[in-house]
Formats: sequence, structure tokens, C-alpha cells
Amino acid sequence: MRIGELSARTGASRRSLRYYEEQGLLVSSRSPGGQRHYEDEHVQRVRLVQAFLAAGVPSGTLVEMVPCMAEPSEGRARQALEIMDRERARLSEDIDGLVAARDALDRLIEDNRAYLTRSADGEV
Repeated sequence: MRIGELSARTGASRRSLRYYEEQGLLVSSRSPGGQRHYEDEHVQRVRLVQAFLAAGVPSGTLVEMVPCMAEPSEGRARQALEIMDRERARLSEDIDGLVAARDALDRLIEDNRAYLTRSADGEV
């Protein structure tokens, strides 16, 4: 498939797909005319890259993981586990921070609702 079809199937812009290639996250073959060509498995790879990026995993970290995803071996599996453990810990910290912020926001919402209720009742 060509870049336009891969873009349509994944929701990634053509610009993003070219960026993924520049970073080494995606590899295409080229036609004699220089057009990029992708296989069906590239759809899953792009979706995986998008999921990691959406979770806040930096593209540089993904580049470190690519050899682990492309050609598994014992050494690469160890490398992948180290990288994934590090990213999981970072994501967990981010999640904990978001939960704390949401809890604080919930308390403020409740305080403001209580104030408005008292105000409507003429208690303020």
C-alpha cells in the first residue's frame, strides 16, 4: 500500500508517517519512482507507535525499542524489558500525579457545590 492508504488506515498523517521513517520507527520499500510502499503489518506497527506516543513515551525511547520489536533475541529481549520497565515506572508516576490532581479538583468541585447550595438557601 502507499503512504496515503496507510495514513487512511491508521489515522496518522502522511507527515507523521514520514517522521516515523526518519526516526527509524517504520521502514518502507520504495518503487522505482521513489514512492513509499508498506505492507499490512505496518498498520499494526503504526498503531503501536501511536499508542506509545499518546502515552507519553518519547520517540527517542521508541527508537531504542525498535530493534527489540523487529528482531527478537535474548539480548534484545533484556534490553526491551529494561526500557519497558523504565517507561512503565515513569507512566505510573504520571498516573499517580494525575489521580492526585483529579482528587484535588473533586474536592474543589464539592466545596463550590456546597457553597452554592448554602448561598441558594441564604446561609452565606
